Amino acid sequence: MLAILAALAVSWLAMTWLFERHIERRETAELIRTGQMLAASVRLEPTGAPAVEATPTDPRLRKAMGGLYWQVSTPAGLKTSTSLWDQTLRAPEAAPADDWGSRIAAGPFGDRLLLVERSVRPDRNGPAALIQVASDEKGLRAARQEFGRDLALFLAGLWVVLSAAAALQVTLGLAPLARVRDDLARLRKSPSARMSDEHPQEIAPLAEAINALAEAREGDLARARRRAGDLAHSLKTPLAALSAQSRRAREAGAAEAADGLDAAIAAVSSALEAELARARAAAAREAAFAAEAAPLAVAERLVAVLERTADGERLIFDVEIPVELRVPVSEDAVTEMLGALIENAARFARRQVRVSGEAGVLRVEDDGPGMDEGRAEAALARGARLDEAGPGHGLGLAIVRDLGESSGAVLSMDRSELGGLRVTIAWTA
Repeated sequence: MLAILAALAVSWLAMTWLFERHIERRETAELIRTGQMLAASVRLEPTGAPAVEATPTDPRLRKAMGGLYWQVSTPAGLKTSTSLWDQTLRAPEAAPADDWGSRIAAGPFGDRLLLVERSVRPDRNGPAALIQVASDEKGLRAARQEFGRDLALFLAGLWVVLSAAAALQVTLGLAPLARVRDDLARLRKSPSARMSDEHPQEIAPLAEAINALAEAREGDLARARRRAGDLAHSLKTPLAALSAQSRRAREAGAAEAADGLDAAIAAVSSALEAELARARAAAAREAAFAAEAAPLAVAERLVAVLERTADGERLIFDVEIPVELRVPVSEDAVTEMLGALIENAARFARRQVRVSGEAGVLRVEDDGPGMDEGRAEAALARGARLDEAGPGHGLGLAIVRDLGESSGAVLSMDRSELGGLRVTIAWTA
């Protein structure tokens, strides 16, 4: 819009100048025709003074300060139009004799004049007569201003139209990039996603290059997870053999050596379990945006399993999730998140665990001892534990947070109305 405005401003200046030159040429041509009429009718008196037999009939010439003037002068005298009244036109230092000359000069009555002049010889043996015809420049200035004003109004309207057309062109031209942005958002959320084929010819090479990059990235991730999982599984058999050796050492009376060996085995087993958990979480994150999930069915299925465990058989599970509620993640991701949260709640609850939900929010609460506010962030760290006893490696809450963040959700902890801990998963979009 600024570029169009600058171009139109330059156009206004150029066209105003061209118009001024045009009307000046037209006025000059008109003055020359008047001068030619005077030259055809001028004669010399015996005294050498000029006489004009037929004068032009323009009404401005008959009115004082009429804006149009003529003057014929010789060394012996001069003849002027009525419009000059008691004024005269200033003679040039050297008047052209072969053609009409034009100039802007100061004139009578404080005005500036457009003046044409030429020296002619009415009598071959007599003196030369200087013919001058002039018009007031105020008329030219008024015409130029009126034209400039009308042209400015027209160009302002043209600027509005061209700016709207430019905005439409840019909008339509960049519209395909919005589709590219949406495709890239899907690529960011899921390595298995690809750029769509519905792109203009100009953007198709970019989409193909991005798809090639996405395929290479997905292949690298799959190979890395596969190698990590293979490594973890391949180490389980040697660890089982080491555990058997530790038991034999303990039975043989080497209890201290067996304790050290058991501690080392436990540390390696913890690292293996962590790596397998990360692989499961990564796989769940890839599919997190594949479809929507109904959390009610997932929660009921998890509760049905936990009610048969040692921690769950003594508890009351309340599931208060609307049937129509959907959350923007896959069913596997919901199972991974709710499974870890309900299992933690069952471990600490005294009597009751409640699972509830509303639009974009899932909550898991218990009536256990709860948790201090300062421990919330520490509990979400990978490998941290709400308690130091019992099985597990402290990966559940961290995996829940990772899955939540990858799907656009926020995980928070506070005090429940039941008296214990309340964990909330809220999808902001």
